[in-house]
Amino acid sequence: MGFFDRTIAALTAAVLACGLATAALADQPSRLDEIVQRGTLRVGMTGDYKPFTYLDKATGKFSGFDVDMAEALGKALGVKVEFVPTSWPQLMKDFEADKFDVAMGGVSITLDRQKKGYFSTAIMREGKTPIARCSDTSKYQTLADIDRPGTRVVVNPGGTNERFARANIKAADIRVHTDNVTIFDEIAKGDADLMMTDASETRYQQKLHPGVLCAVHPDKPFDFSEKAYWLQRDVALKAFVDQWLHISTENGSYQAIYKTWFD
Repeated sequence: MGFFDRTIAALTAAVLACGLATAALADQPSRLDEIVQRGTLRVGMTGDYKPFTYLDKATGKFSGFDVDMAEALGKALGVKVEFVPTSWPQLMKDFEADKFDVAMGGVSITLDRQKKGYFSTAIMREGKTPIARCSDTSKYQTLADIDRPGTRVVVNPGGTNERFARANIKAADIRVHTDNVTIFDEIAKGDADLMMTDASETRYQQKLHPGVLCAVHPDKPFDFSEKAYWLQRDVALKAFVDQWLHISTENGSYQAIYKTWFD
């Protein structure tokens, strides 16, 4: 066999091998198929990030914007929704351990998370901004205003809020408060001066603490970020969720759920 014949034979073998591999992959069920066959969509949630997700420990029930969105997604899939409790420090490990199919509940898009799975189409665009006592908002307009000795910045551990604070605050005091549900009370009662978090959360907490806590320029946050749904790496599942979000936006069902929790 000459060089030309050997080359053709090698190329033919490579094409056949590629075809067999593609066929084998095509025969494997997708994550979307598994969810439908299982009859359950497993949704990971921290339950401590109002208004996106809140876990009532007395009843064991979740509520919030992304809880309603998860139920709507489950209905679109024709399956039941199983909420799997997690936490911000544990979120990545639980995702890698395949404890849930999708993480919802105010999850921000990050490149570290993108390495592990897929993100849906973004559902919200915002960024980090301060929330402080209303009488102090003029003091904390810029990062330079905040990053001064004596300023007490409170953070919840393990998420993008702590990461942002530690990347930008060097002189001020960073204090970790482990309960994200009561963390804003620390500011209200004077045990901390401010927190930097997503603009949507500052607006919501401002409503919960009228005249006490105020969002600082939420329309002009310090950085850019987006929220989305973090999916296990499956093309079919991502395509379905993206199409569901597109239809929900166009038919007004997304806006109806949004209005319930944010307006």
